[in-house]
Amino acid sequence: MMKKFKLKLVVLSTLSCLVSGQAMADWENLPATGVSVGSDTSPYILCNPTGNFGSGSGADAPVQPTSTSDTCALIPTNDLYAPDSNFTGADRFPKVSNTVDIVMNNTYTNNTDVTVGILRDYVWRRSTGGSTYECIYGMKVTMNSNDYNLTASGTQNFEINDMARSGWSGKTIDIAYSTVPSNASPTYRAGRTFTAVQHRDEAGFVAQPITGLGSSPAINGVNAAPGTAPTAAQQKADIDTDWVDFTTDVNYKDDDGSTNPASGMQYIRTSCSGTNPSPVSGAIRLRQTYQENSGDGVTPNPFIEVEVEGYQ
Repeated sequence: MMKKFKLKLVVLSTLSCLVSGQAMADWENLPATGVSVGSDTSPYILCNPTGNFGSGSGADAPVQPTSTSDTCALIPTNDLYAPDSNFTGADRFPKVSNTVDIVMNNTYTNNTDVTVGILRDYVWRRSTGGSTYECIYGMKVTMNSNDYNLTASGTQNFEINDMARSGWSGKTIDIAYSTVPSNASPTYRAGRTFTAVQHRDEAGFVAQPITGLGSSPAINGVNAAPGTAPTAAQQKADIDTDWVDFTTDVNYKDDDGSTNPASGMQYIRTSCSGTNPSPVSGAIRLRQTYQENSGDGVTPNPFIEVEVEGYQ
């Protein structure tokens, strides 16, 4: 009887591992050469383009992922654990982690420091045999209610529409995201590019920007009032293999009325060394690309990039 009981435990344990592996299986390769979009090439792949990239509300609001059938989506029970069933034992936990303030200092803050949120940065690592290793880099932001624009009346909360991270030249990489907690903003697309491309729920804004811009601005789009269509060039982004840009929609209190103060965890998986990394200044860039107006229906939210230290 005891042997049968032990066998049952082994079977249940094995099934549990299989289910866990399936629940964390949907990694997507992000090619260094981009992907085909018709006869063109885009550095971006689509992950969760529901809800007009965060502009929609009510019945048209973004749909949260519920399983790995949703592209790029992982469903971990806790975002402290490595989102890959090959990371077992002590490797399930981060080798290094860092929490840093997101501090803005520019003309909008009257050149003073204003903390608009925090960024959590994790690195998980496992041995793949001999002197080779695989790492997962994860970053997540949580915004606060602080007013960043001290030159205007009222409260303007900083909105993060794109999270970019450097350090991937010469690397084969896979990307994914999770939404823990459950009200975290989904990730709409991810691109092997330095350039964040503005997206609005209006004509002329595209889901997968194509290459051919000929330059690499931090933000590309039309910084004008609603109803102003972008030019074709303002919807392009060129490939930059050192950077990965995740498009999301995070704000303590969004102009469209939604509240998603936390992003999902943005994951990048690749080969790495066995040495713990140290944070590098400016390795992570957080961008506001003016997805909606500033609240009065006329004034555009400004394009803003904030640099934050991160692991490479």
